[in-house]
Amino acid sequence: MLFNSHVLQIVWHYLLGFIFFYPLFMSFLWMFGAIFFYFRNEYRSLKQDLPQNLPDNLPGVSILIPCYNEGLNVQETITHALALNYPTFEVIAVNDGSKDNTLAILLSMMPDNPKLKVVNLAANQGKAMALQAGSLVAQYEFLIAIDGDALIDKNCAYWMVRHFIEASNVAAVTGNPRIRNRTTLLGKIQVGEFSSIIGIIKRAQRTLGRLFTVSGVITAFRKSAVHQVKYWSPDMLTEDIDITWKLQRAGWDVRFEPRALVWILMPETLKGLWKQRLRWAMGGIQVMFKNIFVLLHPRQSFMWPLMVELVLSLIWTYAMVLVGVLYLFTTFTNTELDLLFTNAPILPNQTSVILISTCLLQFAVSKWIDSHYDQGLGKNYFWMIWYPIVYWMISLSTTFWAFPKVLFGKKVRARWVSPDRGAHQTINH
Repeated sequence: MLFNSHVLQIVWHYLLGFIFFYPLFMSFLWMFGAIFFYFRNEYRSLKQDLPQNLPDNLPGVSILIPCYNEGLNVQETITHALALNYPTFEVIAVNDGSKDNTLAILLSMMPDNPKLKVVNLAANQGKAMALQAGSLVAQYEFLIAIDGDALIDKNCAYWMVRHFIEASNVAAVTGNPRIRNRTTLLGKIQVGEFSSIIGIIKRAQRTLGRLFTVSGVITAFRKSAVHQVKYWSPDMLTEDIDITWKLQRAGWDVRFEPRALVWILMPETLKGLWKQRLRWAMGGIQVMFKNIFVLLHPRQSFMWPLMVELVLSLIWTYAMVLVGVLYLFTTFTNTELDLLFTNAPILPNQTSVILISTCLLQFAVSKWIDSHYDQGLGKNYFWMIWYPIVYWMISLSTTFWAFPKVLFGKKVRARWVSPDRGAHQTINH
């Protein structure tokens, strides 16, 4: 019989082991890396308050806000940006061919706000081109890019600019996005996700030296560095991942600043969540194809861990799908294949409890760290028990579907569409 082959049994054994141990290993790597980052970079600085009066000689910053059909959110976003606690800044809103009243709202705000500039693109060009248009008219060297629905914290600019002053090789500083809409199950789960997955991974990656991606919703850039790498790529679905790799491969440093807070809206429907995560997955795979040959350049070995993780995560996805299909097949058929899952560690048994416990431990570590910046995280800890069911399945499915779409799809200009913003909720911060 086919699966009586000794070689195939060994391969199957190692495949199940990879499926089980890979996420377990990565979870502990993230936790230990994040804890190390916390005590090295955050613990002492938490006791440092913002100066009462910021010095006037701080370098100026330009806030870039690309907007597409943001009529419901843009006025609130601009208002928060104009209230920045920083001596010298300007706000540049780029209307990227919106079909709603976004441009009218922006123009109506200009007379009362001399720091506000509006750039109007007649046709939708995509976020990458909107950011480039804004940077070309910016008068300052340091750019802070936020989304059209984001509410930037008033002290955000100060915490980010500190890194540029401290080191001349810093090209970008990514911030710490927090979820505004928390009324639905999907919203509550995403609150935990941004801490336990996104925030903890960024801390761990900085401990190891390099970031996989900045947050597209809140990142500060050195304009000369962005100009050197020829700005954001208009044909990449996730311009934030792409610019991160371009800057780091060019020798620049990219950092994470957890005190640079911004409050954002996220999808609260399964359809909206699927579209968002599929775009993220496709963007990550685009970056993998674009940069895979970094593995052949020893001088850029500092990027190898990120590329290896990206490749292994893709392999893990397809391995998990293969095993899942075989398990379902054996469940509904009477074949010898059911012997393959005898004592398999990925099934609900004693060993799978290890994965669940590790998942909850990761959530607890992230809650402990991010509770310094976001109140009420403990209330969302209970809802995180749904994370493996909801988000692991969506992440698995979108990655599985994204690979062939990128591999066989045509490369075109990445233009955005109006996303699912969820249930609007004002956050007092």
